Amino acid sequence: MSDLPDLLLNLSRQNDTMHSLDATDQQLLALLRHNARESIATLATRLGVSRATVTNRLRRLEDSGVIVGYTVRLRPEAETGALRAWMSIAIEGNDARRVSASLLGEPAVQALHATNGQWDLLAELQVRSLAELSQSLERIRLIKGIRHSETSIHLETLRAGGV
Repeated sequence: MSDLPDLLLNLSRQNDTMHSLDATDQQLLALLRHNARESIATLATRLGVSRATVTNRLRRLEDSGVIVGYTVRLRPEAETGALRAWMSIAIEGNDARRVSASLLGEPAVQALHATNGQWDLLAELQVRSLAELSQSLERIRLIKGIRHSETSIHLETLRAGGV
């Protein structure tokens, strides 16, 4: 937990940076979401800018923490042994930042989304087994500030967008 202040500072900086992205940055991020292995030359052509511009923007987005890495997306059926679940979380009072920071430190949490309505947060969980899911849920439910939660196990994707 000693990294909590740094985590919160980085989240704040990332939020500030996200608000300062121009249209070219947003288009670049959209292209990378579609194919993170696209060449600099192809990205430059699609954006109508020079390769140096793309390189500089990528470096700035990485340095500012907007881009934190590049990854491989697998079709759900290719992820053998992976068990996915969604956890809806209601938070007590004004504990959202502290709870979010704790959740982001939980190994099973793949992504965390702020929501509206009955639930404050939606956590995407990924584990290898039901036993591991049970252990993760026990740890998460012990986080101070979580009032109530509900978990649904991902059984099947009926329609995958963009993949």
